[in-house]
Amino acid sequence: MSINYLDRRTANVVLIVDDVPENLAVLHDALDESGYTVLVANHGKAALERAAQALPDIILLDVLMPGMDGLEVCRRLKESLLTRHIPVIFMTGLTEAEHVVSAFEAGGTDYVTKPIRTVEVLARISAHMVTAGQMHQARNALDAFGNAMFAITPLDGKIVWQTPLARQWLHTYFDADALHLSATAPAIVMTWLTATQQASTVNQRHADLMIVQGAKRLLFSVADMSSTEQWTVVLKEESDAAQIEAMMLIFKLTQRESEVLNWVIKGKTNRDIGEILGTSPRTINKHLEHVFIKLGVETRTSAASLVMSKIRAIKPEQVML
Repeated sequence: MSINYLDRRTANVVLIVDDVPENLAVLHDALDESGYTVLVANHGKAALERAAQALPDIILLDVLMPGMDGLEVCRRLKESLLTRHIPVIFMTGLTEAEHVVSAFEAGGTDYVTKPIRTVEVLARISAHMVTAGQMHQARNALDAFGNAMFAITPLDGKIVWQTPLARQWLHTYFDADALHLSATAPAIVMTWLTATQQASTVNQRHADLMIVQGAKRLLFSVADMSSTEQWTVVLKEESDAAQIEAMMLIFKLTQRESEVLNWVIKGKTNRDIGEILGTSPRTINKHLEHVFIKLGVETRTSAASLVMSKIRAIKPEQVML
């Protein structure tokens, strides 16, 4: 039996995982004749390696295999951001309810019973290919327009999918290694999502989440919570870097003084600013004392008003940032 390697220009790719050579041969020939590119693996470890390398469009996975069984293979596939989007169709002779439930709990999309009927397998593959293709097109559209979005499963916070821009921002604002290893949304994001969902049940709106990093901040807002299977979140990055540098230049402030004043303009209290900048309210008050002297004002309101009037009056080309 020959193995056809990837050619995504001509065919969809199916990975068959079974420890019985006869089963592999029958399915391989049927799929190959139907125009699919077919990859095979005869044990769990090989299945995980082949899936990660080739990223097939769909996986046919035998449940009962020596060593690592199909349920464990599926669980590991779903734990990885790289492969969790791939639909898995289990092949099993176990049709009792508890076995079927176990298959779906492991992350399976569907199942077919043994002895395998190739006509049924082809029909199921075709149906799931259509659904997966539509989801793939939608995500490509989001990527193409530079949208930053990700989806998680509410039960465990696993990141189901994310656009490249969302991945970049999450890695910038959070521990990239932790995100890669766990493929799970940060705890602070899950806490916020849970509070948002609880507020929505009583028709209340929960505030968006803001993560601050220097002069930049990452805003999280809910796009969709209607499904119990996954929630979708939109990310937006904002930056005050230009305004902070303008205040440093115009009013001869230090960077930290400019950062403090920037948050004063946004209506934050000393305690709020201290939490954002990682310092004490007392230190923030000292910075403000210096700011008031340099600006020649006595109150927060006067400082904010003066700064905004100056910045609005200046032309962009006059500030060399």
